[in-house]
Amino acid sequence: MSLWEAIGADIAAATGKQGELSGQVSTGGGCINQTMRVRYGDDSYFVKLNSASRTDMFAAEALGLRELQSSHTLKVPEPVCWGDDGESAYLVLEDLELDSHGDLAALGEGLAAMHRVRRERFGWETDNTIGSTLQVNTSDHDWVSFWRTHRLQFQLELAEKNGHGGRLQSQGEKLLDAFPVLFADYSPQASLLHGDLWSGNYAFTREGEPTIYDPAVYYGDREADIAMTELFGGFGPDFYAAYQADYPLDAGYGVRKTLYNLYHILNHLNIFGDGYRSQAQRMMDMLLAELV
Repeated sequence: MSLWEAIGADIAAATGKQGELSGQVSTGGGCINQTMRVRYGDDSYFVKLNSASRTDMFAAEALGLRELQSSHTLKVPEPVCWGDDGESAYLVLEDLELDSHGDLAALGEGLAAMHRVRRERFGWETDNTIGSTLQVNTSDHDWVSFWRTHRLQFQLELAEKNGHGGRLQSQGEKLLDAFPVLFADYSPQASLLHGDLWSGNYAFTREGEPTIYDPAVYYGDREADIAMTELFGGFGPDFYAAYQADYPLDAGYGVRKTLYNLYHILNHLNIFGDGYRSQAQRMMDMLLAELV
């Protein structure tokens, strides 16, 4: 059975509809996956493709989308089916007609509502990926322990394996010891997080509904989601004003956001290489200047 025959059979099994798969059109994709738009009968679907070794990545993404859907806050594309044909992995999603323009205040309000969905422990029931990197979500009752072990230390150890040693590692070790001070007067709750919330991972439907996708879901400090929205820009003052009016951030967020975004910059270093090393070191220096 070919890849497209396997995808067609899975769509039929998931939807109960019979049809012919046609009109496979590339939508380009990002740096991680190839993406296509296909038709099955009268319906259109969005398909993400990667090597068969990435089947678990797509399965975790589908579970993450359903976790976000269960919050009944922001629009999320429905995961239809996923699997592999032995050579290629695929994830088939509802094909939403999306637009880059819409009500950013509604996005902020929806995210605030999503962050009010909580659990008792940090993490999630399955590991997933941040970009193409494993993201470990082993649950922990203590946020500082979770962030140290499964976020900063994990990325620093991976960076060392990738040849990024020296000052990056020595400053990283200091930061691992020092950063708990940032939580002396702040105890975050385990909120439902998108986990990879940059401007490329939200849009609006033709009806104007704010929509999020491509998640790296876990339960953690909501500041981590907000911090990433600031890392590369693209959200705008209406988004932040609406979020703050609905669910104000703690006064210490201004420093902690650098800690949270360091995770993503270290991940970019590990995926894309040395171009992110100096930025990671500057962020560490900034934090250590506040803490030591």
